[in-house]
Amino acid sequence: MGEGSGSSIVGRVIALGASNLTRGLPAVVSTARDRWGRAVEILAALGLGRSYGSESRVGVRTLPGILQSGLWRQLEALDPAPTRGLITDVGNDILYGASPSDIVAWVEECVARLRRHTSDIVLTDLPLASVRRLSRPKFLFFRTVLFPRCRLSLGQVVERTVEVTAGLETLAATRGLRFFRLKPDWYGVDPIHFRPGMWGAAWTEILGGDDDGGPPSLGSDWRDTIRLYTLPPERQWLVGMERVTPQSGVALAAGGRVWLY
Repeated sequence: MGEGSGSSIVGRVIALGASNLTRGLPAVVSTARDRWGRAVEILAALGLGRSYGSESRVGVRTLPGILQSGLWRQLEALDPAPTRGLITDVGNDILYGASPSDIVAWVEECVARLRRHTSDIVLTDLPLASVRRLSRPKFLFFRTVLFPRCRLSLGQVVERTVEVTAGLETLAATRGLRFFRLKPDWYGVDPIHFRPGMWGAAWTEILGGDDDGGPPSLGSDWRDTIRLYTLPPERQWLVGMERVTPQSGVALAAGGRVWLY
């Protein structure tokens, strides 16, 4: 466990991720609020299929890489606060064809930037056990549906997943991060996304760590859930047209403020 990772005082959460973080954002917000109070701030760079180091497109929407997002500029503008960083959903870039060394380097740059604001950082591994359980027909189905431009074989994806996982584990050990191993029973038929019934338990454990923060999250206020799922990020392209939505921190009904990038 890294320095500061056992701190029970957190005023701000910086969360980096892709589909799991996007789908589970209400659970992440609720967990943070349960643990650290109604004034907690959540700044998140996320999105379905999000890449850490390059543009990513899902359907008609394109997002910049997490490293190219406006989150980092916003962090420099905010007053300091006790902060927990979270880096998760790293595996998309494997299916986009990035090399394991490039993927780990992108994550390492995120760590370096987060270190300017906190030493309390959680880094999750990849769902290697779920990927290894895939049959070739099931792999081809999910590759076609989720990553239609990918031409990697199942064997190549497994090999690169092993390499990236090892690189992340080494990075966590050398940089004093809390390395969190994702649990195989959080996954079902879908090998890369948490089952909806596990969102609350998973994010409570990943984000909350070993803090003595009370009971697990029971979910977000329904008004907040709808709002979180419909909030636009600071920058995106829809059907090739750029949309910019300045972020000033949206106040939620049950407490907390959220910035999306």
